[in-house]
Amino acid sequence: MTELDEALRLSRAISRQKPMLEKNDLYFEGEQPLKFLAPVLQQELGYRLSPIVLNLALFAVDVYDNRLDVEGFRIGRGAEADDELWDVWQENDGPDLSQQGHRESLALGRAYATVGPGEAADDVPVITLESAFDAIHEDDPKTKRVKHGVKRWTDLDKTRWMTFHHQNGWVTWRFQQGRGWVEDDREDDNGNNLCSLVPLMNDPRILGRNRPGKFDQRLGRSVFHPIVSPLDALNKLASDMMVSAEFHALPRRFATGLKEEDFTDEAGQALDTYSMIAGRMWSTENDKATFGQFPEASLSNFHESIKLLMQIVAMQLGIPADYLLFKGDNPPSADAIRASEAQLVKRAERKQRTLSTRWEQVQRLVLMNMGREVDARPKQIETIWRDPSTPTVAQKADAIMKLVTTKDTTGRSILPIEQARKDLGYTDIEQGRMRDWDENVTLDPQIAAAGRPVQGAAGGN
Repeated sequence: MTELDEALRLSRAISRQKPMLEKNDLYFEGEQPLKFLAPVLQQELGYRLSPIVLNLALFAVDVYDNRLDVEGFRIGRGAEADDELWDVWQENDGPDLSQQGHRESLALGRAYATVGPGEAADDVPVITLESAFDAIHEDDPKTKRVKHGVKRWTDLDKTRWMTFHHQNGWVTWRFQQGRGWVEDDREDDNGNNLCSLVPLMNDPRILGRNRPGKFDQRLGRSVFHPIVSPLDALNKLASDMMVSAEFHALPRRFATGLKEEDFTDEAGQALDTYSMIAGRMWSTENDKATFGQFPEASLSNFHESIKLLMQIVAMQLGIPADYLLFKGDNPPSADAIRASEAQLVKRAERKQRTLSTRWEQVQRLVLMNMGREVDARPKQIETIWRDPSTPTVAQKADAIMKLVTTKDTTGRSILPIEQARKDLGYTDIEQGRMRDWDENVTLDPQIAAAGRPVQGAAGGN
């Protein structure tokens, strides 16, 4: 099979995945259709029925994304963060790039990062993100590493492009009418032995179920895939609650002894249905007419059902209940927050571990493009993440201070001051300024003045 045949086969796989990707995207954007609604009711209510969407899918993505912040990369065990890698990361808007990649991965199940050389010889390597709508990959069944992948796109002038990435290079085609796919550019045998299309996947399975109309779970799953049915039920209940608020929660009036022609305005024109429903006052000269009012209905049953479903959603996502305001108005204590977030923090740490492998592959490709092949060896690069937990500043500082002041048998601190500053969350730039201050610290003028007589006496003056 030629490279073009492989690329077209993978391109067709992208098209097969599109329906499920679109479904996830609709839930992420809060634009999913309303489920569990009788067609007759929808037809009868017409334009007055506006679905209420409680976008907990977006909330779920944000909860995890807020705990996935990349703070640097180090090469070798115990080494400091690599300044050159961080400069390349910043040049490519890495903080914003990684956030977008994590959000797409959490929402759609996967996103892709690509690495390539800059336009000029002295330019830094270019890191870009690709959507799952435009790219797909396949793993080598033996090594489980990315074997090859495809990215396709269409220019504003409707020109179609396709790039096939493999472990030692890539080839790009463009589609021309009458000629089909025509090769435009290629790079062969770059010696990297690493595909430049790197998948950022969320919760992939070992053996995916690649069935018609189903998502291939080897390619990852959205973070909200277990709560799709509860979300549909929540939106249905919320919409029902608004319908009930219109027809039952508001006082409903009735009249007897009236005819249809009695419902007219001052000009004798018949009132439309909405005016008859929402009108504030009815009057008539018919002495046989009587008026009354039905008691309004309570909506508390909807409140309890919505609360129950949201608690189920929180349980399935590992989100603390106080995130969804189910514990009253009093804020929980710091210890209660840490205990309730234990499962969420653990899940975030697992996602950091999975994403670390992918971002480290990206940095290996960056190092290879920079000519630092020695540093690009496997297992040499480590991703530095921000702590996903939410300890209080006072609690964290107190624990670190105890470790710094506690000495071992040789008189050394258990925790060096440099590590303490890292644990407190200071950036590399801030730590550098602190080291400069430590080296250039001056004595208090009074202490220095008091020391002069002592020094003079020691010198015999």
